[in-house]
Formats: sequence, structure tokens, C-alpha cells
Amino acid sequence: MSSNPPSASPLTYRDAGVDIDAGDALVERIKPLARRTLRDGVLAGIGGFGALFEVPKKYREPVLVSGTDGVGTKLRLAFAWDKHDTVGIDLVAMSVNDILVQGAESLFFLDYFACGRLSVDTAAAVVGGVARGCELAGCALIGGETAEMPGMYPDGEYDLAGFAVGAVEKSKIIDGSRIQPGDAVLGLASSGAHSNGYSLVRKILERAGARPEQDFHGQPLRDVVMAPTRIYVKQVLAALARHDIKGLAHITGGGLLDNVPRILKPGLAASLRRDAWTRPALFDWLQREGGVDETEMHRVFNCGIGMVAVVAAADADAVAATLREQGETVWRIGEIVEQRPGQPQTVVA
Repeated sequence: MSSNPPSASPLTYRDAGVDIDAGDALVERIKPLARRTLRDGVLAGIGGFGALFEVPKKYREPVLVSGTDGVGTKLRLAFAWDKHDTVGIDLVAMSVNDILVQGAESLFFLDYFACGRLSVDTAAAVVGGVARGCELAGCALIGGETAEMPGMYPDGEYDLAGFAVGAVEKSKIIDGSRIQPGDAVLGLASSGAHSNGYSLVRKILERAGARPEQDFHGQPLRDVVMAPTRIYVKQVLAALARHDIKGLAHITGGGLLDNVPRILKPGLAASLRRDAWTRPALFDWLQREGGVDETEMHRVFNCGIGMVAVVAAADADAVAATLREQGETVWRIGEIVEQRPGQPQTVVA
């Protein structure tokens, strides 16, 4: 027997905090964004229960490569500064750059957006960034999920996750196994802090009493700190089509010190020259305002290098020239050496 009085009004999902109509409106806003990312292979996209994709027939022995990630605490600044249009680019970049290092072409991407109360305008801005990231990477946004979960997140906040799937010819997988002493290390410029180290960034901003609108070398600090992660996919794939690249490393959490060793065999080390590239002013400011040690800077941040390529020394100039033709800023930042006993696998000096 129900304990509710006979006069109690019937409850709806909206009464519980979930607005189905808002969710439907968001889907309609997303559809034209997703259509801009369509590419060969898409058989069914946004709106179905599952998204269908056919592996391109140009591959003789295709190997699928997948990656997943989020945006991390950079979202806290998106909430505080009401800037939601670029974190979707970050989301895509973190996955497509990861699978790129094994030589994979990005094929498709799916996102997951979770919130307590759905704001169609905010969610559309976020997914607009996701679609833009997919365009930059040349992959299709073919599906995703929007979850409105009252009580799970405070009003105005959300979480993001996503994953990318790519393909590489089996014979062309890049695994770093051919890297040897004497090879050159090229560094591709980052667009800023990308999407790593933001717990420390936020701590430094708080200590410095920084304001999002304050001037930073002619730009609002908000735009510099929130600059989206650079997507290297099309540019690096163009270089791979013309040159032999032995190893690639995406410089994410752990910086140069932790990510370059992931492609090095035991007994090898990367000797990098700190003065070989231009470190963006943002990192100098963060180091100064936070009193951050130099080694800690290179363990937490990319310090201006978002992607590393290892090539034969004789090929370095040609590979760098091709990457520059594709719009990248590239420096020769070091070389591969034999690792000495007790020496870390990446040294920045």
C-alpha cells in the first residue's frame, strides 16, 4: 500500500532533475557539427544505438589502434572562467595524438559528456570543440553519450571523456625498436600547457592572485592558459608518407622526462639541450610565480615541446623541413646516446 496521500501529484523525470527535451535539443544541435567531420568509412553516425565504420580498403593488413583520455583539472578553469569552446579540442587531441605515435591514422572518435543539470548552450559549445578537434585530426565524430545525472555534479560543472580509434598498416607500426645511438631528436612546438599539469597551474594562479582578463604579453591570460592542445595528426602523417621516422612520443603527463623513455629500449637515453628550443613565456611565468624547480618543470609540463620525433641524423633536416611545410615549428633538440649506469633515460641540460 502506498504511503503517499491520494492528492499527491504524479512525478515526472523532469521533477527528478532530468530534462529529456533538453537532451533531444542538444542532439539536434550536435548533428550538423558531426556532419562536418564525416569521412570515408562512416556507415552510420549520430543518433543510432551504435556507430558503424568500415576500415578503409587501402589497408592490406590493418591494425586498429585505440586511445582514451579526458581533459583533467583544466575543466576547473573552464567552469571558473566560463570558457567551454576549446576543451573539446583538448579532449580529442589527447587521444588522437596518443595513437599517432604508433603511426596510426585517426578514423573515428566518440565522446562522453556527463553533468548534473544539462545546459544545452554549454554542452553545444563543448561538443563544438570536439567536432573542431575531429576536423583537425581528420577523423569522424560518429557517436557519443550525454548523461544528465542530478546530484552527481554541481550546477555548471561537467566531466568529459572520449576515445579515438585509428588504423595503421601492420608493416608500418612505429614502436621505437630501430632507434639507436646517434639518432637525432626533433621537437615539435606545443601550443601551451596543453592538458597536463593543471592542478599545479591552478595552484600557481591562486598564489599569484591572477585574473583571467589580465594582460599577458598582449593577450588575456585566460586565452593563454586555456589554449587548446595542438593536434599533430595530419602534419606528422604527411611526414611519415615521405620519411622514415623511427619513434614518436606525445609529451603529456610526465613531460619530457617520463614520455621520451617510453619509446627507448633499455640501454638508450635521450640527451636534450634546454637551449635548443624556445620555451613559451607561460612556462617561465609559471616557474617564477610558483618557484618551481627546473627538473619539476620538465616532469610536469611539456615546456614548449608537444611531440618528439626520433630520426636518423642524416634525415633530420629533411624531416624537419617537411614538418615546417605542414605548419609545424620544429627544432633539433638533442640526440640518442648510450645510457650510462645510473643515468635516467632522458636528460635535459
